[in-house]
Amino acid sequence: MKITNFSELDLTKQYSFKDYLSWQFNERVELFRGFIAKMSPAPSSFHQNYSGNINFAIRSFLKSKPCKVFYAPIDVYLPTKDKKTVVQPDIIVVCDLNKIEKKGCVGAPDIAVEILSPGNSSKEMNDKYDLYEEAGVKEYWVVFPEEQVVQIYENVNGHFQSKKPLANGDKITTSILAGFELEVDEIFAS
Repeated sequence: MKITNFSELDLTKQYSFKDYLSWQFNERVELFRGFIAKMSPAPSSFHQNYSGNINFAIRSFLKSKPCKVFYAPIDVYLPTKDKKTVVQPDIIVVCDLNKIEKKGCVGAPDIAVEILSPGNSSKEMNDKYDLYEEAGVKEYWVVFPEEQVVQIYENVNGHFQSKKPLANGDKITTSILAGFELEVDEIFAS
């Protein structure tokens, strides 16, 4: 049965990928282990600016390289144990392009970037951290706009390890994109 209105959903029920693909309403939602997580309204202009700055830096670096960068909204079907998790990170980097399908990214991206907004910090720092770690995301970048800090978690043997927080004056580098550098100041530039 196709659902065309968000109010038709039972928020206490678990849903599958198939259910998710059949929904035809405008509200943006994610599935955390089959349960619906409604997304915040449209991000602020500051959030969009930070996301655009990161996306531009990565996209420019990746010209003529095999990895690709994608930005929200893009569905990411994570390979968690329950096979019922669909998220929409702010930015993803995918180096195995076989994971990219018409419906989105099927499998763990190499890098997932989330920019915190008021009201979503708990979801990003707890729920998504656990889901990304379990799914095998190689790096999880969390951008803290208020503090102008970026925290990178690197997946080592199935568990995230926190790197030193990066602030203005620091550079983001990653072993996934050898040679990539992004000044933290550039993320928060107007």
